[in-house]
Amino acid sequence: MSKSGQGPFVTSMTTGKIVDMGIKDSNNMGAAMAPAALDTLLTHFKDTGRSPSYYDGIFTGDLGYIGKEILIDLLNQNGYNVKSNYNDCGVLIFDKEKQDTHSGGSGCACIATVFSGYLFNQLKTKKYKKILLIATGALTNSTTAQQGESIPGIAHAISIEI
Repeated sequence: MSKSGQGPFVTSMTTGKIVDMGIKDSNNMGAAMAPAALDTLLTHFKDTGRSPSYYDGIFTGDLGYIGKEILIDLLNQNGYNVKSNYNDCGVLIFDKEKQDTHSGGSGCACIATVFSGYLFNQLKTKKYKKILLIATGALTNSTTAQQGESIPGIAHAISIEI
């Protein structure tokens, strides 16, 4: 990452807000976080005037296979088709068939791991010139789940270009 020279450069950031859709199943974090990712993406597109096609790749943090499909459906309902350039870092890290991970990976390190290795290299080699990273998170702990409370989600986006 760079302030000058050849880059890559951070070109925009969209701060998310807490979104709570009432999901209480702590085994389904993708469903809890996908609405927050949707809200951040819609805000990003509105604020920047960009569409999904502006980016070579759009990547969420750790929605897994289920959350990824939920986000794709929610975006479609809002008039955005991202099937050709969207993926989830938890899905990219783990092979649900070979590693028996069921829905894919999870955890705050998914987006950092995929960006600092794979995606950064794709930018440096100019395979990707514009990417949008959406770090997703669930605002929960073990006590929240035990008490049957809902799991709010949050997501923040950063666009990186070369």
